[in-house]
Amino acid sequence: MQLAEIIRKKSAQYLDEVIAIRRHIHMHPELSFREHETSAFVKKRLEEYGLDCKTVAGTGLLATITGKAGRSSKCIALRAELDALPVTEKNDLPWRSLVPGVMHACGHDVHASCLIGAARIIKELEDEFTGTVHLLFQPGEETLPGGAKKLLEEKVFGNNQPSVVIAQHVLPELGAGETGIRPGVYMASGDEIYITVSGKGGHGATPDKTVDTVAAMSHVVVALQQVSSRFAPPHIPTVLSFGKFIANGATNVIPGEVIIEGTFRTMDEEWRAEAHEIINRIAVNIATSLGASCSVEIRKGYPVLYNDPGMTSLMGSYMKEYLGSRKVKDLQIRMTTEDFAWFAREYPAVFYRLGTGMPDRLLHSPEFDIDEQIMLEGTGLPAWLALSFLLQ
Repeated sequence: MQLAEIIRKKSAQYLDEVIAIRRHIHMHPELSFREHETSAFVKKRLEEYGLDCKTVAGTGLLATITGKAGRSSKCIALRAELDALPVTEKNDLPWRSLVPGVMHACGHDVHASCLIGAARIIKELEDEFTGTVHLLFQPGEETLPGGAKKLLEEKVFGNNQPSVVIAQHVLPELGAGETGIRPGVYMASGDEIYITVSGKGGHGATPDKTVDTVAAMSHVVVALQQVSSRFAPPHIPTVLSFGKFIANGATNVIPGEVIIEGTFRTMDEEWRAEAHEIINRIAVNIATSLGASCSVEIRKGYPVLYNDPGMTSLMGSYMKEYLGSRKVKDLQIRMTTEDFAWFAREYPAVFYRLGTGMPDRLLHSPEFDIDEQIMLEGTGLPAWLALSFLLQ
């Protein structure tokens, strides 16, 4: 029996168990860097399958499988995340979240469960390959600076450095059992923007005796739209959005302080740095011209996610062998962010998508869900990619 067929058979054999694992993790979500119970549950499962685990970055796990068919320095890493989001689930399912205000709304429960299943398959086939597979269960993907950065700072892989790091992530826009891939720049960098405008507050009926912080901040918000429409190079995708505007005055009270919070996304690191300076300059100058003072804080988030073209092409060819060409789609760039980008700065990396089969259940929404049958591909495909790479 050929390797692909063996993996497909094992994936089908373990599907019900992988789904049960997913449901358990889904029912007990934990926020970033607090994934203590999730980590303990994953570790117990992996140890049941004969894997040794070590704790990394506080609540993460690293398991390593070395092939027994001979000696080889080849090494590949597979990564999944453990953390959930501060979202209240609205799905009425037996396995809905039991934690108020916390939900696996980004599919990390799916990613972790599929990687557990893939680990089991790879472990059972360790006599068939040479080389090493790292299985990395990462904490804190959803919170800056990101668990990936902490893992790299800890030198998580030690002396056994991978030639490529792979990550699988669900995507509602793709059909059930489909995968998506894109070489080169795929996802944006993301930075958090915090701007405070201050001035003398007072009675709304005597604005001449105050500094109108609301009007000043309104001008700042409008002026900052020029960053993406006039300052950004036309060939570089750029988004600057503000989702929070706090002016705690009243119908007849001009507040002494107004705060806005937003996000800046782009696909070019050089322009990203330049844009930060422009945002600061526009905000300060506009506010000052209207008699107010202004402070700008920009918290740098995840970098641009870059898929190594050569490795992406190679993994794409493996995907087509396993799934068939029609199920492997070309992806468009996305302005969302992903801390896997930190790995992509250090290693050749491939971040690919797995369709959920539920296009109306969007990521980060309280209704997010998947067709659990996709976990058949979600379990088998990572195992196939890892072993295909080591056996090539």
